[in-house]
Amino acid sequence: MMKIVLAGPPRSGKSCLREGLKQAIRAIPGAFYPYVITACPDGEGAWFQETVQKDPELAAACKAAYKSKFTPEFVERIANSVKHCSLELTLIDIGGMITPENRKICEHATHIIILSSDSSKFDEWREFAESLNLTVLAEIYSDYHGTEDTVNEGGVILTGSVHYLERGELVMDRPLIKALARHIVKNLKKSSE
Repeated sequence: MMKIVLAGPPRSGKSCLREGLKQAIRAIPGAFYPYVITACPDGEGAWFQETVQKDPELAAACKAAYKSKFTPEFVERIANSVKHCSLELTLIDIGGMITPENRKICEHATHIIILSSDSSKFDEWREFAESLNLTVLAEIYSDYHGTEDTVNEGGVILTGSVHYLERGELVMDRPLIKALARHIVKNLKKSSE
């Protein structure tokens, strides 16, 4: 069982990565369905990326209507969802700050993917992962202005860069995202043996 936190600073493209990764995993024959927990009250639920592709104005209006702040009730509900989720593969999309709320939400997760558009932020997210005993699966540089991905496979931690994570863009076929999907599926199979 893997409960994977998608973490990193704000505006790095975590929600875009989440949708592309979910689709890339679903395209792998025999892979478990990736269940998504949206763990940030920013109004971007799992529905958001698909809605942006079809109707950007509706997506923006819905996001504005659903956007709220962390409340103790929200944090407790999401933390319980993570703790009690018994599905084989869960992606947990958290907010972009290292906060007590995000620590509480992630305390029952098992793994983490760090995505950052600022390479100086990787250390603080590694420390966050270590403090919660989360296994780092990948460290990815989000290169918004880039034109291609780079992928470094083969190690325990997949590294590389992903380009232009933009709301509404279809990203499941990006080389980094496909490699990350394979990396997750391979690690999930190992943990199930």
